[in-house]
Order: sequence, then structure tokens, then C-alpha cells
Amino acid sequence: MGNVDRATQPLVALFGDRFGQPVARIAPLKGDGSARKLYRLTSASQTAIGVTNADVRENRAFLEFSRHFRKCGLPVPEIYAEDLDRGIYLEEDLGDTTLFQFLTMHRTDGGLSDKTLDLYRKVVQILPRFQIDAGRTLDYEVCYPRPSFDKQSMMWDLSYFKYYFLRLAKIPFNEQALENDFEWFTEFLLMAERQYFLYRDFQSRNVMVRGVEPFFIDYQGGRRGALQYDIASLLFDAKADLPFAVREELLERYLEAVSGLLPIDRQAFLSHYPGFVYIRIMQAMGAYGLRGFYERKPQFLASIPYAVQNLEYLLRTADLPLELPELTQVWRRLVASSSLRQFGTASLKLTVRIQSFSYKDGVPTDEKGHGGGYVFDCRALPNPGRFEQYAAFTGSDEAVVAFFANEPTVRDFLGHVFGLIDRTVENYQARNFTDLMVAFGCTGGQHRSVYCAERLAQHLREAVGVNVEVHHLAQENESR
Repeated sequence: MGNVDRATQPLVALFGDRFGQPVARIAPLKGDGSARKLYRLTSASQTAIGVTNADVRENRAFLEFSRHFRKCGLPVPEIYAEDLDRGIYLEEDLGDTTLFQFLTMHRTDGGLSDKTLDLYRKVVQILPRFQIDAGRTLDYEVCYPRPSFDKQSMMWDLSYFKYYFLRLAKIPFNEQALENDFEWFTEFLLMAERQYFLYRDFQSRNVMVRGVEPFFIDYQGGRRGALQYDIASLLFDAKADLPFAVREELLERYLEAVSGLLPIDRQAFLSHYPGFVYIRIMQAMGAYGLRGFYERKPQFLASIPYAVQNLEYLLRTADLPLELPELTQVWRRLVASSSLRQFGTASLKLTVRIQSFSYKDGVPTDEKGHGGGYVFDCRALPNPGRFEQYAAFTGSDEAVVAFFANEPTVRDFLGHVFGLIDRTVENYQARNFTDLMVAFGCTGGQHRSVYCAERLAQHLREAVGVNVEVHHLAQENESR
């Protein structure tokens, strides 16, 4: 048997006492960012994971939580033996495959395989049982390092983000204004109901996959808190890079599972949810900065482009019910940074948002993107709207499409547009930018702008690695 030294000998002895068998092999396992060291111990008929950790309080939290969760029927590792005086324990071996590894191995062009999606559905349906059922009877006195995700905990995370990410990434900010926003932000988060178990690090690397079932690990940092934090952690897990439509579906499934365990005010939950997504992303970015910028571990830097993509999505789609001017400006600076998007080997998918509009309604703005894109004025093109036979149609209808197909000036105009947009798409993809807006305007927003928007969308749908969204704003306004 190799790899036995003074550090692992107590584990070998504990294994022998527990199973009555000598250890035939002991192999170190890749650990997480903590001081814990993990080993797989194997005998003729038994395996176990051995853990050494000098932090007594962390060990106690993990062991107490594990026993409690198993009593509640939750899929967590069995604790075989422990010696807290020596800082060691043995737990069930759940294999080598995490949910993140499973996702990576089975990723498809569409994002997730059916098997992966099924696993995620199971995970979000089990999560409320940890938070609500097990949380009701948990002994929060053993929580480490604090019994609740309170204001102090939140301010620690925000300072972590400020000093280890913003400072080291050289993102400018007004410190006093940022601290003021941190105060308002934490007060807002503290308004959410917080009497549940908060797993704290609920992400794809802390879910093991055995067969077709998920098992849960690394909850030793858990404490009392709000429901929103853990589901935000899972769905905005950076490198997992779940398709945003899948995140929405999983959030709905999670809320259904929660409502089966307790009455839930859906509107109140969703009003606070984006705030918990933001604070989780900032906590994670603080970790990337500490481990990546400061400790120079490149694997942590590789997560940064995905975190920036998540921020960009939130700025575009989620509204917080409070003003945070400096913090919002910081988020926009992160999103606008080309250098942050180019760490590691990330290849983020670009979404081109194409719009048609009427100049009578004004030019659309791109307040939630990372800097906008292009606005093309179609009013110099031939206008079928002047002819009675086309008045009731739009630029998507066959008769109008045929009209424009016979107009050389339209073909020439779109040829120049396609060339410019193609070069921009290529540049954005090389820089891992994920959002580009292209707007076409005409007098009524009905014929020329709609036709050009649809032609560009058709052209770009044939490009590799590009999502296309089309919105005809004048028509959408009329239908409201």
C-alpha cells in the first residue's frame, strides 16, 4: 500500500477499526478551495472517503448536518466514523462524477442533454427539502462560521468582491458611494424571509451523480437564510453556463416544489430573487479574484467570462426595486470589459437582438446591453406603404417581400449591412461579447424596417455560434 504517511496513518487506522479490514490502497483526491484534504481508501470489499481537516468547527458542522439530513431522508453521504480530536472522519464514497462533470461530458449543441436536464430537475425538486423540511429541525448552533446569512455575512461577501476582484481587476469605483450602495443593497436583501436552511454553496460541483440520481455534499458552510440564495447559486453557476431558457424552467420547477411544502408569496420571492443572484455572483467573483488574481491559479480565472455573461443578462432582464447607482455602474464596467471576457478558453455564445421600430416612437435605446450596436435608417428605401395594395401588410408578408426583392437599392443596402454586421459579429465572438443590438427604423415601423430586420435575422441564423432574437417594436406596441 502506497501513499501512507504521518498525515494519512490516522485515517488508515480509523478505517481498520470501522470495517475490520486493512487498507489496500489510499489515493489523494483533488480538493476544493478549503484546507481539507481528501483521500479514497480502499480495502478488499470496501471504499470510503477519508477527510483530514484541522478546523474543528467546520468538521462538526459537516458531521452534524450529514447525520441530520440522512435522518430526514435526504441523499447525502453516510458518516462511517470520526475522530474529531485528530480532525479526521470517514464518509461514504459517492464516486468521482459531479453534476458539473456530467453536464460537461453530455453537453450538446443545444446546451444540455436530456439526461442532464433530468438530473437538474431532480436537484431543484430536492433542494426545498433541505431548506424547508430539514431546516425546520436543524441545530443552527453548529453553523460555521455564523448561524445565519445576516448583514455581517453579506458585507463580508461584498468586501470580498470589492477588494479581491474589483481592486485586482483594476475596475474603477468610488469607494464611499459603493459602500453606501452596499448598505442599501444588504438592507433590501434582509427584507426577504430568512428562516430557512441556506446551503451556501449549492452548485454543480457539490452535487455528485451516482447512476441516475444526485447526491449532495459540501454543505458545511450552511446557515439560516433566504430561499432565493441557493437556487440562484445553482442556476447562475458560472461555468455550468446553463441556457437561460433552461434556468427559467428550473426556477419554475423549484417554485412548484417549494409550494408543495409551504405557502409561498411568489411575487415577494421574485422581487428579491435578482438581488440574491447578484450577491451570489459577486461572492463567486471575489473567490475568482482571490484564487486567480492573487494566488495565480488559472482555473479560477477561467470562470470570469461566464460570470460577466451572467451580469450582462441580469442587467438586460432583471430590475431591482431600488436605486444602486455606483454598484450598477460597477456592474456595467465589468460587462464592458473586453479583457475580463478573454480569460481561459471560454467560448460564449453571441446573441444578436434585432429590432424594427418607427421613428415616430423614437430610436430604441440599449440601456441594459454592454454598449449597444447599430441603428440603420431605412427611410431612404422604396416605401411600399405608399401603395394601397400593401397598406395592410407588413415587411414579413409575402407580397411585401416580393416587392423588396425586385428593388436593387434594397439589395445593395442590405449587402452593406450584412458586411458590416458580419465583421462586428466576428469581432464580438473573438472578444467573448455576448450581446449585440441592431435596430432598423422607418416612418411607421411596418414595412421597410420589418423587412430588413427579418432579412438580417435570416442571414445570421446561418452563422455559427450566434443566437438571434427579433422584435418588431411598433407592432408589439400596437398589440398591447
